Amino acid sequence: MPLSPYSCVLWDVDGTIVDASVGILRRLNVALTHFGRPAPTREELIHWIGPPMFDSFQAQAGMTPEQATEAVSFYRTLGKADGYTTDIATYAGVPEILRDVHAAGIPQATASSKPEIQVDAIVDFLELRPYFLTTVGATPDEATLATKTDIVAEALRRLAARGVDISRPVLIGDRHHDVDGGAANDVPVIFVDWGFSDSHEGDDAAFRVSTADDLRALLLD
Repeated sequence: MPLSPYSCVLWDVDGTIVDASVGILRRLNVALTHFGRPAPTREELIHWIGPPMFDSFQAQAGMTPEQATEAVSFYRTLGKADGYTTDIATYAGVPEILRDVHAAGIPQATASSKPEIQVDAIVDFLELRPYFLTTVGATPDEATLATKTDIVAEALRRLAARGVDISRPVLIGDRHHDVDGGAANDVPVIFVDWGFSDSHEGDDAAFRVSTADDLRALLLD
């Protein structure tokens, strides 16, 4: 059985396990047009995917917190109509890594800024549920539990409550929010280059990988 330097593995979802950009762009186009804001280009998605949508509607669309709350609600309604799983696909090689890490006896959890109901829908749709001991995402209001720092802490808390050794965790992600959230919880981060990020966002990560094979080599000896 392969060994691992880590006692548990936390996974970001968007840009790390799945590419949901097609559906996100479509819903943003509808939502922003509805609120009289210009729709983003695909190149501008880098600024939207990763942070909580509540923050992105303010930072990228110039909305007030009250307007952003309304926009998030509208955007989530569109997502619910899509079933949260329309036009998503896993990145090559990642499901196999999830399977092999699970087979090696290493507990795994999601630690996503997406609302947890969406994380659950995606995990079930892609038939990845057997590989996760728990799935953690943001609360629906993206307020009670929203920052990556809090989400990583919650993932560790839930794993510990299930008797998992959390002394040697690692977080896998694709944005600086993952790096920052990991650092705030003393969790090293493996930064994947296949997501939506600027080139500098992974500079402070413990490791940086460009392929699934590189990631596997870090997780499983």
